[in-house]
Parts: sequence; structure tokens; C-alpha cells
Amino acid sequence: MSLADLYPGLDMGKATRDAYGQALRELGDAHEDIVVLDADLAKSTRSWKFGERFPDRFLNVGIEEANMVGMAGGLAASGKVPFISSFACFVILKGFDQLRMAVAYPGANVKIAGSHGGVSVGADGVSQQATEDIALACALPGMVVCVPSDENQALAAVRAAYRHQGPVYMRTGRAPAPRIYEREPEDFGFGRGARLREGEHAAVIANGMLVGAALVAHERLAAEGIRVRVVDMHTVKPIDVEEVESAARETGAIVAAEEHLYAGGLGASVAQAMGRTHPVPMEFVCLGDRYAESGPAEDLLVKYGLTADDIVAAVRRVIARRDAVAASA
Repeated sequence: MSLADLYPGLDMGKATRDAYGQALRELGDAHEDIVVLDADLAKSTRSWKFGERFPDRFLNVGIEEANMVGMAGGLAASGKVPFISSFACFVILKGFDQLRMAVAYPGANVKIAGSHGGVSVGADGVSQQATEDIALACALPGMVVCVPSDENQALAAVRAAYRHQGPVYMRTGRAPAPRIYEREPEDFGFGRGARLREGEHAAVIANGMLVGAALVAHERLAAEGIRVRVVDMHTVKPIDVEEVESAARETGAIVAAEEHLYAGGLGASVAQAMGRTHPVPMEFVCLGDRYAESGPAEDLLVKYGLTADDIVAAVRRVIARRDAVAASA
């Protein structure tokens, strides 16, 4: 089995980390205030594409994520727009104190790219998997948190990060992602979910690699007469409350799907938004409360329940729960 086998009917595009490097390089031509820092992983995060073209505005700080974050805070205070990159597990976990004090607390205009997010990082080892990064980033006041679903959306997200005044955390992936958008979406904006498919029986709200899985699940369920709405919720914070409420009111059953732990990720944000507006039965497709093994990306996505089959099963469960509640009322 290959990774593409998990997304029948969808073309495989580039990894979102590739789009990050491409967008950085293009932004560098137009904006001389951009500086890029990397923690000795520039080839892997793709920030080397910027460094190759603009060596005077690129700095490899070495394996020093915490210091890199602190430097970025200082550069932002000097009027620069620093983009900093490393593996998500390193820049968030090793740099968390500095992210809190030098970036979030002063609202510094720093853009953080955490590469190799989730279990789809593949066989690089468990220590390289970031599965709690979204929860930590969301805990920082004022931080925009974004998980693009494919290369074209990632291009738009990097440009949006530059335009946004304030800190932004964007998770990128190592593995090629199924292509969701044929071109860079012109209407992309943080905090605005993208409704990809209509449906009235249930709604799947997903991000990252799980958006492709949600589209496959939509087709399978449609063949059974179950119409499922699919929403690409690329921004976990601030979440699109209006879109979440609409999904809850108009379908009465929601599934959240993400490559993250149960706690503090997209599912938690959807549940919080729904709890304030229109609570309905909900199911979660995620890693649960556990760390994963290391292995090929496609094997891990299957083993840990992050595929279209798992979304289909979750939709059936949540519809059954909703109908049981209605029958008992």
C-alpha cells in the first residue's frame, strides 16, 4: 500500500513544507522586511529556498530552537517580519517558554512554521512526531494557529501570515498531501473555514491530511444515500464559529478529524465553539490520548485510525447517536 492508496479519486500533490519554501522565496522578492531563521533543518523545512536567494536575510542558528525564538522576538521589535522554522516538535516544545515570553506576551509579529507535523512524518522516529503542537500553540494568547490541507492552501496561508499583524503558527507536513485545491485559493483568510461539500445528514470538520480523507468518505457515504457536509477548517484558532454553528444547526451531527491528540486540537476547538452556540452529538477521529509508533506514513495513518474508513465509521456512529437522542425526546 502507498500513501496515495488512502485517497482514491484525489491526485497527490507536493508536501505543504514544499509550498512553505516556495511562498517564502516569492514573498522575499517583494518584501525586504522579511528575515528567515532556521534551526539547522533548512533542507527539511524548505526554508533553504529563501536562504539560497537572499543569503543576507537568512540565518541558520544551529540546533537552538529556544534561542531562535528569542532572536525572532527581537527582530520583530526592530520592525522586521521574521519567519522561523524547525520541526514542529522542536520549535514548539523546546521554544515554548520563549514563545510565551518573547512572542505571545508582547504580541510580536513572528511567524512560526512547524514542519513534520503529525504521524505522517513517517519513519523518522517517534521523537520527530509532533502530535501535541496544536494544543500548545492554541494555549498562547493571540496566536493564530493554522493547519493547511494541501500545497495550494499552504501557499495562501504563508502569504496570509505575512499580511497578518501578530504571531502565527503554521503546521506543515513532510509527506505529499492529496490535492484539495487546483490552484491557490484567492479567498483564503484565517478564521474562515472552507465548505468543500454540501450535505444535510452530518458534517465532517477536518484539517491537514484528514481533509482528503473526509472527501473520500463523503463519496463513499453518498453511495449509500448519506449526504455529508465537508468543511476544511484550516484555522484552529480563531476558529470559524459561524461555520461550526451552521454545521451543527443544519445537520445535527458533527465529526472532527485531525492528525493530533484528542486534547487541545481541532476537535476541542469545534466542541468549544459548538458548546457556546448549538450543542449536538459529536465524534472524534484523531490519535486519542496516546503517542504513536514510528513507521511508514500510510501504515501509521491506518493503524491509528486516521483514514476515510475511520471517518465513515464515525459518521455512522454520530448519526445513530443523534437519532437515538431524537427518538428518546
